[in-house]
Amino acid sequence: MKTQALAALIVLSSATFAAAAPAMQNVYARSGTTLDGKWHVIVDPYENGAYNYRRDPLDAAPNPTSGYFLDRRPRDRTDLVEYDFDASPTLMVPGDWNSQDDKLFWYEGTVWYRTRFDFTASPGMERQFLHFGAANYQADVYLNGAKLGRHVGGFTQFEYEVTGKLKPAGNSVVVKVDNTRHADAVPTVNTDWWNYGGLTRDVTLVETPRSFIRDYEVRLAPARAGAAARLALSVQLDGASGPTPVTVDIPEAGVRARLMTDAAGSARLEVPVRKLTFWSPQQPKLYEVRLSSGKDLVVDRAGFRRIEVRGNQVLLNGAPVFLRGISLHEENPLRGGRAYSEEDARLLLGWARELGCNFVRLAHYPHNEHMARVADELGLMLWEEIPVYWTIAWDNADTLANAKDQLTALIDRDRNRASVIVWSVANETPVSEPRTRFLKSLVDAARALDATRLVSAAMEVHVDPEDNNHRIVDDPFGAYTDLLSFNQYIGWYDGLPDKLDRIRWTFAYDKPVVISEFGADALQGMHGDALTRFSEEYQQDLYRRTLAMLSKIPQWRGTTPWILVDFRSPRRPLPVIQDGWNRKGLIGENGTKKKAFFVLQDFYRKDADSHAGGK
Repeated sequence: MKTQALAALIVLSSATFAAAAPAMQNVYARSGTTLDGKWHVIVDPYENGAYNYRRDPLDAAPNPTSGYFLDRRPRDRTDLVEYDFDASPTLMVPGDWNSQDDKLFWYEGTVWYRTRFDFTASPGMERQFLHFGAANYQADVYLNGAKLGRHVGGFTQFEYEVTGKLKPAGNSVVVKVDNTRHADAVPTVNTDWWNYGGLTRDVTLVETPRSFIRDYEVRLAPARAGAAARLALSVQLDGASGPTPVTVDIPEAGVRARLMTDAAGSARLEVPVRKLTFWSPQQPKLYEVRLSSGKDLVVDRAGFRRIEVRGNQVLLNGAPVFLRGISLHEENPLRGGRAYSEEDARLLLGWARELGCNFVRLAHYPHNEHMARVADELGLMLWEEIPVYWTIAWDNADTLANAKDQLTALIDRDRNRASVIVWSVANETPVSEPRTRFLKSLVDAARALDATRLVSAAMEVHVDPEDNNHRIVDDPFGAYTDLLSFNQYIGWYDGLPDKLDRIRWTFAYDKPVVISEFGADALQGMHGDALTRFSEEYQQDLYRRTLAMLSKIPQWRGTTPWILVDFRSPRRPLPVIQDGWNRKGLIGENGTKKKAFFVLQDFYRKDADSHAGGK
């Protein structure tokens, strides 16, 4: 299609578009058609497709008088044509634009995506939904020239119902994706990772019956003294007309339950289970779960386990556990760009397993759904996080609502993953009363949505003004979390590695201490002595001394050093050494392991579990 301007394809009609509904659970188990592949793109730094030359938003002009605004085909060869999707270049979806086109490597702004598809409904399927795994950061979605809605947040799923809006042939989906940073956004303008833009995860046209299982939860119910294990089941139907039966089958566990929904489509039930193997890193047992209602059937694989804190211990299935962890970003260094596929997840989490981990921190934002599902299979416990990072607009109500929306979407998506044991609400946020109120609100929201997992954040540490070797952890936010987690970089940003030998700690809370970050930069292949900055030997020595220091903390229960693999960051410009990479990875951008990798691996194999219940 050609018209007088890029704006013409996407101009909104006078009808009001709807906000995206909460995305359905387990989208990969649904019937549907992938829209992944090559999408045509138009780079639009001035947003000519969204505003006129006076910077008036086109969405606010329901009755345009200028031909520039009209959404129509050219009438004849004399019409002015200033864009052509069909002749424009393509980018792969899922994927980020930065790593696919050198011209877009540093680009921040708007890119318009367009794909076409034909559609024939599958037998028994009466409703259709356009589902996006994620788009960074703001996405405006249009179908056949009409706007479906806008989604804000770069790492969470969203969808729109498109029932009755599809044609047999030539459907057009256009998405305006804008990764511009904003001071009141989540995250804000300043981060330490690459701001990859684009449709970074799968796009799927999902089909369902008229009434379908939109959401469900299958988990262990709270333990009762002397009672057998029980499963807590809950379902939410969409489109049911009155109370409707739902069946939940877990054949291997001998569970078959029939629930009857209320008028709103909700149902809850607890059922006893006699034969159950608890999920753990040593035995990551997953059960097939089959949920059916009318014409709808959803199949999942779920594990069942308990995670709790008792005093200053972390208990998995009632036994003390030491969290042998590592942090990682959602980035595939070998291919370059955002990680998004199951293969990416197996690469990154496979490296974590090789390191000897039973725990991984997915920093600093929700990662793609494959990560938690593969972690379920591999027996890796997860810390999942939202990007409340550094200096958020603490007093801004919209910013708080944005953060809660992202937290809710993450919990909704991954609540059935046994691997997820920690919801994290922040990283390295400076202490203030507005900040603590903001974070407390997120903790309350997390507990209301899911009371079965731990809640934490990477908190602040301060130096005793009378003793430079004394570190104090008394962040007031620590009163509200299950774990006392914090980042520390003694020996890198704070003195040299020998300083670690003299450090002592004081904690204001008798809670499990989990060091959420420590580390040092090292360029893979660069060598020197233990005092040569950016050498593998410096990083190796720092790891040895840090682990020795942490081992003296009586309530130390785990760590996620920073970080598994080198990752891109605009904050790291040092030529030859960094070149736009954060080099704190234990594995280089080429996939080669550094010396410190084997220090941590040896500790995890030999010494780590001695700290599970304290010395």
